[in-house]
Amino acid sequence: MTKAFYMDMGHLQYGPASDLQNSLFNEKLQDKQNGLIPDNHLIFCEHNHVYTLGKNGVPDNLLANPAFLDKIGAEVYETQRGGDITYHGPGQLIAYPIFDLQQMNLGVKEYVWKVEECIIQTLANYDIEGERIEGRIGIWVGKDTDEERKIAAIGIKCSRYVTMHGLALNVNTDLSYFDYIVPCGIIGKSVTSMKKELGREIDISDVKNDLRSKFKTIFELDFTI
Repeated sequence: MTKAFYMDMGHLQYGPASDLQNSLFNEKLQDKQNGLIPDNHLIFCEHNHVYTLGKNGVPDNLLANPAFLDKIGAEVYETQRGGDITYHGPGQLIAYPIFDLQQMNLGVKEYVWKVEECIIQTLANYDIEGERIEGRIGIWVGKDTDEERKIAAIGIKCSRYVTMHGLALNVNTDLSYFDYIVPCGIIGKSVTSMKKELGREIDISDVKNDLRSKFKTIFELDFTI
């Protein structure tokens, strides 16, 4: 088992969350440089309305102008994660694993597969079939149909086998905010949520517990809370 600190930050604006991530991430890199074994952290939170652009993102995939963004109460941040543009907001569960993959004997591809598996198995608890699609990042519902729709986004950064950024699972998310972007730069595909798929509000605290349990099992973690 690998020891990890679990942190549920509740509602947290993107700026402070980014600062926390960067602080922990840089601390891990410094520990490794000094020959120490770094701690691992798993951070859960929900953000206020925000659009984040990945390091290879296309600015034109943000379809709204600054005045409109101010009207809908949404901020915009450029980040160093992979992927294009996405939306975060209330009712969406964010998970930021800051893991030392060397402790876990994982490569980056296997790490991403395990993150995907955590989401897929969490959705299965609610009888939602989430799937991977070749060549596309994230978890999808309705694979190989005319109504493929994305339910979870994944974007990570990894340096010296230390990870940051992570996943966003749409639980009770207001999906109208996705109308103002080209989600993840993929044209012609829709976005969904657990609430939309099941036709009812979901207790996000239950989803947190389920997702944390999947991380514990799949990554073989021993949590300190």
